[in-house]
Amino acid sequence: MSEIKKSVELLARAQYQKPLECLTPHQLHSAVAGAVMAHIAPAWENSRKQHASGRRAYYLSAEFLVGRAIYNNLICSGLYTEMAELLHKSGVDIGVMESVEDAALGNGGLGRLAACFLDSAATLKLPLDGYGIRYRYGLFSQRFENGFQTETADDWSRHGDPWSVRREDETVTVNFADGDVLAVPYDMPVIGYGGKHIDTIRLWQCEPIQPFDFDKFNQCKYSDALAQRNRAENISRVLYPNDSTPNGKLLRLKQQYFFTSASLKDMLRSFKQNHGDDYSRLPQYVCVQLNDTHPVIAIPELIRLMMSDGVAFDNALSIAKGVFNYTNHTVMQEALETWEMRTVQRVSPEIARIILRINTRLKSELRRKKIGEDKWPQLVIVQKNRVHMAYLACYCSSHINGVAELHTEIIKSSVLSQWYALYPDRFQNKTNGITQRRWLLLCNQGLSSLITELLGSSRWVTDLKSLKKLAVYADDKDVLDKFMAIKRQNKQLLAKYIGAHDGKLLDPDTIVDAQIKRLHEYKRQLLNILAILELYFEIKDGTLTDFVPTTFIFGAKAAPGYARAKGIIKLINEISRLIDADADANRCLKIIFVSDYNVSYAEKIVAAADVSEQISTAGTEASGTGNMKLMLNGAVTLGTYDGANIEIVREAGDENNYIFGARVEEIEALRDTYDPRKYYESDSRIKRCLDALIDGTLDDGGTGMFAELYHSLLDRSDYSRADNYCLLLDFDSFLKTKKRINNDYRDRYAFAKKQWLNMCSAGKFSSDRTVSEYAEDIWHIKKCK
Repeated sequence: MSEIKKSVELLARAQYQKPLECLTPHQLHSAVAGAVMAHIAPAWENSRKQHASGRRAYYLSAEFLVGRAIYNNLICSGLYTEMAELLHKSGVDIGVMESVEDAALGNGGLGRLAACFLDSAATLKLPLDGYGIRYRYGLFSQRFENGFQTETADDWSRHGDPWSVRREDETVTVNFADGDVLAVPYDMPVIGYGGKHIDTIRLWQCEPIQPFDFDKFNQCKYSDALAQRNRAENISRVLYPNDSTPNGKLLRLKQQYFFTSASLKDMLRSFKQNHGDDYSRLPQYVCVQLNDTHPVIAIPELIRLMMSDGVAFDNALSIAKGVFNYTNHTVMQEALETWEMRTVQRVSPEIARIILRINTRLKSELRRKKIGEDKWPQLVIVQKNRVHMAYLACYCSSHINGVAELHTEIIKSSVLSQWYALYPDRFQNKTNGITQRRWLLLCNQGLSSLITELLGSSRWVTDLKSLKKLAVYADDKDVLDKFMAIKRQNKQLLAKYIGAHDGKLLDPDTIVDAQIKRLHEYKRQLLNILAILELYFEIKDGTLTDFVPTTFIFGAKAAPGYARAKGIIKLINEISRLIDADADANRCLKIIFVSDYNVSYAEKIVAAADVSEQISTAGTEASGTGNMKLMLNGAVTLGTYDGANIEIVREAGDENNYIFGARVEEIEALRDTYDPRKYYESDSRIKRCLDALIDGTLDDGGTGMFAELYHSLLDRSDYSRADNYCLLLDFDSFLKTKKRINNDYRDRYAFAKKQWLNMCSAGKFSSDRTVSEYAEDIWHIKKCK
């Protein structure tokens, strides 16, 4: 009997007093996870020791969207096949654990990128560990009621969390102005492929110093007895709490300070244990990557911690500059995080004072360098009693990077142009990537097997560029037949999954066109649904005939306080209802808005999709990683010349993808003169689609949501120009390109060739490549033995 078999069966008996075949899926998950955790324990301990002994990097991120761990961890530890066979002999299908919830520790691309980076670092045996927050309820669980998004708590760990180890012995105290709290660490292993090296994501859970006030309870003040507990637990209760009120903003900043303070105290504890108390040596051994602006408050906190140990401010600032590096994830000025100084003071008066000292030092440097005060608004950290976190990061970081070639050029020429002029050597590009272990090997086993068969090995699992060798099969009809059969099988699996989760029907013989990403105006789900509405109108009036049946899949969550995004969700669901009820249209059009979109849903969709919708306004998407996942699984990109789309097209060929719309320079040229009403009044298709929002064709339940969308596209408001993201400008080009895809799909071999060549060209977009570049160019860390 194998070690792993003994372990699983022993845990099943010890925990539940049942044989394997009698366990519920969650009980089985717990037993299997426990056995894997025992199996990897020696490698995990060895990896920890190696990280502590030399130079190491830390990744600070508000999100780690790790998804469901069980299958990925079995694959990476090399135990998947053995476990599947063991369970099969007991009459259990390993697939039953798909009912286990995803860990709700992230929302979108930012968190998924962080998870991919840790996966790649572990596979590459690099000493990189992550820090974040262990959210009790994640973002939220999404459902639709009459087409409206509703939110409920995502109690993802209610059945336990067997992949995390509570390390109460390494608890630290975090000091807030209104009282101290405990940060209790939970360690999650990130298993490198092959199971030899394991990195760690340490997530902090906020707990009270005094969880229960017995005296107040005895005085019958029951709520007061739990006040300290609730105040503490609120900090790690929910990802991205609604910040539309001052209290919401305060809670957001508290979250950021909570996890960065705890993480830095933990880092310094390790540094002192292994390298001594001389902080001047800290940059020699410690490197911290700030994933966007959420963790930037770590900069003044590190300075504060060193000053509390007797380091002078000037020295502490210099050391901090040698430790931190900053990744920018946005090209929009309005998305750069700022905080009112009074909010910072409510979190920590000491941090507020240190930020002001840093700001004073920056202004002295600007004067010394003779930087004109006309440029200061794009440089000074504290302006009009607001703290500009991106500017704080730029001033106090060794390196600043963008996440796609275009994005990096935009931040250098626009968003952070004055910082680039001041410190040009600090700026780099690091195009994002994805891990092929989850986003091909795990999620598309049929295609993975075909790739391995054709290459003669599974080397691609750790060397994705080897896929390029498969381009020779692009005209091989036998290979393309296998590829198309796998794609159809994946559509059948997706149809089953959607049926079980959302009760909707997907025809596996339709084109699957997917737009799966966070709901935001710049990502232009609204453009997509308006174009689909126009297809409906053209089918109804007979001008569009012989349209290849297509299923349009949407997957997205709107932030609870984002009213316009919620209006777009309602509109998509309303147009879906309109089409479903129409016999002429529903033969060839279908809209499915999947609920509670997450990593596990994405795994099914990317494997099945034919078309990847990446349609953000040119110059607004930093990179995107969904585009890479879909490309890797053989989808063509329908997209703008934006973010990483540019590099995808360069790798796979313009002829194998579908680029539309105005480019960055065209949009910039129109910035001051763009008039969307001109398009509305001159294009009857645009007019009838927008009029449908207000003429009774579509029902928003009396909320006024659709009228608000209508006016947002045509009328300037006090805080935004009309059609801020140029939907009407790109409408005609988008619609024509959508139709061209549909027509091209008729030649199944020609279209499959495009899909195949996209998959073959995805090698650049492995996060292994991205993390290797960070390790060499920014972190300066070496592979562990």
